[in-house]
Amino acid sequence: MSLSVGDVAPDFSLPDQDRQVVSLADLRGTPVLVVFYPFAFSGICTGELCQLRDELTTYTDAGVEVVAISTDPVFSLKAFKAQEGFDFPLLSDFWPHGATAQAYGVFNDKAGMAVRGTFLVDAEGKIAFAEVNQPGDAREQSGWKDAVAKIAA
Repeated sequence: MSLSVGDVAPDFSLPDQDRQVVSLADLRGTPVLVVFYPFAFSGICTGELCQLRDELTTYTDAGVEVVAISTDPVFSLKAFKAQEGFDFPLLSDFWPHGATAQAYGVFNDKAGMAVRGTFLVDAEGKIAFAEVNQPGDAREQSGWKDAVAKIAA
């Protein structure tokens, strides 16, 4: 079962594409958009993250940090970030495999991957927005933007 609005967001400490550890606890005091996606280089995931890249100022201008999480190894994420020019960290939930996605209720055990989960964590560490889409269902990002506008106001 995934998390709901008002729940405390599970902490995580995951390596980014450069093997630098990013911890949700270290970002406390700042809202964080946590975007789980199935796989680097896959069609829908690339489209979603490129849209996020192209509209990143919507989030950063509101003071929101953005992190994207998949079960890919850091080496794949480094190549993905370089190819697409992402300006936000790509975090690897590779080992223990999918532990963070499991904590957020967005891990598909049979496929060994995260589904499309999006969580806006407020500055106090609580879920302010939660949306879960299945792997083949591309996300409509307007809901994320509305949630960001609400906490930025």
